[in-house]
Amino acid sequence: MMQKLVSISLLLLLLMSCGSSKSKVTTKKTRVKTEKAKKRPVSPLAKKVINNAEAYKGVRYKYGGTTRKGMDCSGLIHTAFKEEQIVLPRISKDMASHGDWVDVKKVQEGDLLFFATKKGSRKVNHVGLVTSARTGYVEFIHSSSSKGVIVSNLAEKYWYFAFVQARRVL
Repeated sequence: MMQKLVSISLLLLLLMSCGSSKSKVTTKKTRVKTEKAKKRPVSPLAKKVINNAEAYKGVRYKYGGTTRKGMDCSGLIHTAFKEEQIVLPRISKDMASHGDWVDVKKVQEGDLLFFATKKGSRKVNHVGLVTSARTGYVEFIHSSSSKGVIVSNLAEKYWYFAFVQARRVL
């Protein structure tokens, strides 16, 4: 019996000593720099055009309208640019071929956003003007048929799925 007790004690001692000889692995914590959402500088001309468009906030929607009595989306954009002596086509689908194509991740204030809002179509029929842009965040002013001249966010589901392209005309 004594021999069994000694054998068990030696076995336990051996097992415990193996556990204590394990080396502990440590990892060094490193910081990963993430790019902060940077706001790009806005050109003075873009600011003027944006201010022109924002002056029409709340104006009701009117198909073909270009005045405070009522505006449609392209009428708002056409008028805001025209007030700075910049001539753009009057219709959104024609505006969509002016200026330079811009990746949506690189849009700036003053750029134009084009949308296809008819179900099952990818033809441009709506336009908005970018009023605020930083990485992952884009706001634009436009005239909606239900709410008139308003500011919306490109991240809104409806606008996100209707988005076709962005263009820089300034």
